[in-house]
Amino acid sequence: MLTFLDVTPPYPESKFVVFPVPYEATTTYGKGTKNGPKAILLASKQVEWFDEELGCEPCQRTGIHTGKPTSLGRLSSNPSTSLGTRVQSILGEGKVPVILGGEHSITPQAVKAFSKQYKDLSVLQLDAHGDLWDKFNGNKNNHACVMRRVLEICPAVQVGIRNISKEGWGFAKKTGQLSKIHFRGHGLGGRDYRKIEKQLSNNVYITIDVDVFDPSVVPAVGTPEPGGMTWFEVLDLLKSVCKNKNVVGFDVVELSPRKGDIASDFTVAKLIYKIIGYLSK
Repeated sequence: MLTFLDVTPPYPESKFVVFPVPYEATTTYGKGTKNGPKAILLASKQVEWFDEELGCEPCQRTGIHTGKPTSLGRLSSNPSTSLGTRVQSILGEGKVPVILGGEHSITPQAVKAFSKQYKDLSVLQLDAHGDLWDKFNGNKNNHACVMRRVLEICPAVQVGIRNISKEGWGFAKKTGQLSKIHFRGHGLGGRDYRKIEKQLSNNVYITIDVDVFDPSVVPAVGTPEPGGMTWFEVLDLLKSVCKNKNVVGFDVVELSPRKGDIASDFTVAKLIYKIIGYLSK
């Protein structure tokens, strides 16, 4: 079985539990998100354990166990049982779930499970898209509806957004969510981080659609948008949130691997290891 970083620490000794959810059913443009988890795990073998920013090997400070993939049926047949049960089991053992997607429609099922464990929960979304459709292509569980479903569970702050539907804009304006959407501008800084963190509760779940990055950083996505965030902008924000909030878990979704593009796979694998490092620190 493939393991993250090619390490195999015993489950009881591990703080982080990485597990794949290779689910794809509602992608609307580029396909291939079901292959994302495997590509991430393969690329992670090439990630150097030592982190020069942190001055340590995070995987040696805290165990990173890789679990078996969680299989989901179609969202219309309520597949949340398996994913939700998996998350609740990991949380119940005092560990941090790290979920590898798959398409973004898996996130509401994970958030629902986290909300049962943490009553004061909010979600930080890093994404190119608002994902605030109530229904897309006749489906309320489409990946374009993710944050609409999340907001039915708990509050959320959205960062890096540079594409939103007219319906989504109207919903956000009517409900007050618009003030929690941080549209992509000319860069983020300390003041922006503080504002974002003030809008989050103490317990935070992070969901990262990798199209939050500019396509020059991660081109292997199904719905690319120009003008995205840079590598260091994303890291600086995540480092600040991990330092100042209790990050209880996270998912990374929507990588659509392409033949010949190993840079995208590696970048996403390293991103996951960086977050684990910030949380271990």
